[in-house]
Amino acid sequence: MALSAVAESGYTHKLSPYSSHSLLLDSLPANGAGKRVLDVGCASGYLSAILAARNYAVTGVERVGASGSDFPSNVELVEADLEAGLPEFRGKFDYIICGDILEHLRDPAAMLRQLVAVMKPDGSLIASLPNSGNLYFRLTILLGRFPQEDKGLFDRTHVRFFMWDGWRKLLEDAGLLIQERKVTGIPVGLAVPEWDGSAPVKAMESLAYAMAKLRAPLFAYQFVVTARQRSSDAR
Repeated sequence: MALSAVAESGYTHKLSPYSSHSLLLDSLPANGAGKRVLDVGCASGYLSAILAARNYAVTGVERVGASGSDFPSNVELVEADLEAGLPEFRGKFDYIICGDILEHLRDPAAMLRQLVAVMKPDGSLIASLPNSGNLYFRLTILLGRFPQEDKGLFDRTHVRFFMWDGWRKLLEDAGLLIQERKVTGIPVGLAVPEWDGSAPVKAMESLAYAMAKLRAPLFAYQFVVTARQRSSDAR
């Protein structure tokens, strides 16, 4: 699957405090102090713009023509098809963000190895990863269904499906050591957008988040991991 499918799938900024985007942003220092960030599969640059406003030097990678006409002017845009590999960059990065992207690639292992190569020795990779071990995913499969949806765990543009152990092995095989794992709960507000933000939906999302923290492999909707090069940990 080309990166075009990712860009056309309708992914936008998730505003909930329990969302993967909120957890991704919270995984970086509040003040970037000029440090370099690579936003892989940056879409329209909604995360990149927030980080640039926090004084990070941000480079976003997106398919040719898929970033839109309102791409933030304070973010460097590099256009490329990730299925063909990473483009060339000037220097290396302090932080690399993979927000909802690795599951869309035919060979995420190869992409991770390339990302490690452009990461500074003390840099961090921060990724949001869908959990195919989520109870909803398991029950849907058990009932003999495999929906083709616009978003979520059954997004029709996903080509790779991993539970936690699969994601962990993928990252470790690329030479990364996981330093932190956060989780998200099922985004109830996305399922019932007409009630999003209401007290009942907020309560249900809070409960889903608590359950995800209690037993992540079964109840987490997504994992948000921070990882560093294995060799840098020993220094």
